[in-house]
Amino acid sequence: MSTKKIKVALLGVGTVGTGVYKLIQRRAGVMVQTIGAELEVTKILVHNINKRREGIDASLLTDNWQEILNDDGIQIVVEVMGGIEPAKTMILEALHAGKHIVTANKDLIAEYGRELLDSAEEKQCDLLFEAAVAGGIPIIRPLKQCLAGNEISEVVGIVNGTTNYILTKMFEKNMSFEEALAKATELGYAEADPTADVEGLDAGRKVAIMASIAFRSRVVFGDVYTEGITKITSDDIAYAKEFDSVIKLLGVAHNTEDGIEVGVYPMLLKKEHPLASVRDSFNAVFVHGDAVDDAMFYGRGAGELPTASAVMGDIIDVARNLAYNCNGRISCTCYRQTPIKKFDEVENKFFLRMQVKNRPGVLACIATVFGDYQVSIARVIQKHVKGERAELVIVTEKVKEHYLRSALQKLQEMDSIYEVSSVIREY
Repeated sequence: MSTKKIKVALLGVGTVGTGVYKLIQRRAGVMVQTIGAELEVTKILVHNINKRREGIDASLLTDNWQEILNDDGIQIVVEVMGGIEPAKTMILEALHAGKHIVTANKDLIAEYGRELLDSAEEKQCDLLFEAAVAGGIPIIRPLKQCLAGNEISEVVGIVNGTTNYILTKMFEKNMSFEEALAKATELGYAEADPTADVEGLDAGRKVAIMASIAFRSRVVFGDVYTEGITKITSDDIAYAKEFDSVIKLLGVAHNTEDGIEVGVYPMLLKKEHPLASVRDSFNAVFVHGDAVDDAMFYGRGAGELPTASAVMGDIIDVARNLAYNCNGRISCTCYRQTPIKKFDEVENKFFLRMQVKNRPGVLACIATVFGDYQVSIARVIQKHVKGERAELVIVTEKVKEHYLRSALQKLQEMDSIYEVSSVIREY
């Protein structure tokens, strides 16, 4: 075993960066046995060098990126700042300087993964990003390595802990969306501006990354149809219970003969599905491959140490490669150019809840419109009637998105339809 030192620089020391620093210190005594070398943090880039940071050696702090970039002794740069810039420029500059990169930046990988990976390959550097998806859950490495012998056809996941916590509380505690969001904010699961979480944007970036790796073809965030949970009501939750189902915000990616289908949206999910039991802020990813069949990865999807665990795993991987002179072994795995299927052409089952006039012939009119737009009805329920107003629930068979949307537009033009209250897909 070599006893050389591998020097590391951190870009950022917020929640995740602090966790990474703690883990490196905690594991210092076993690094020689683990990677064949010692691991040492020598620089930490921060915005405000005068700010006191509990547990961080202040002598390591710098606000000068060039100190890190021009230090030939630093071999691994760990980017945990987040955002697109200046992270993108710094990573590209570090790669050009021959430094290896570990990042937790989902926004950056989802948008510019190809450019970064191409640069890493050109310089024969490692660029690892396990922490960019699902926090502490190993999913990037399993998709790239452990399941590399599979043709993967489906990746479905709960990859946003905030929305899963909200939906869990709505389901188990009968909270409204607003009440559950307030509780999530109080506990620190939701940001002051929760838009990226509750509108599905955060999950969309993660699904783009997973789909790219699973299907070996580039998927960017702009390819992902996104829909959030803000319209889910207690009435929808009540019907889900009646159907022996739950409602989850799912990232869904399928590799089909007609192209890659990829989206994020709430779905009714039968309780017997493994993902249905994923509660609170936990995440899980369900994968189907032709050899492995079904596999699920479950655990903490965020937080200081769970996310730091994923970053630390990547650091150790890079350090092992450095210790044995084998960096750049696995670069971009997107060697295919599979088309992205237009979301209008994707087929889904739907749960529809609408308010209609309580009079004969309304259901027949609805059925006629659905027939005109190739929407097949699987189930109809009418339970709540108030005078001339009735609530109608319709569950459809699989139908193309654009047919369903056109049918609903036609229905909303009818005098007998007050409103379409809910449109939720079924898994």
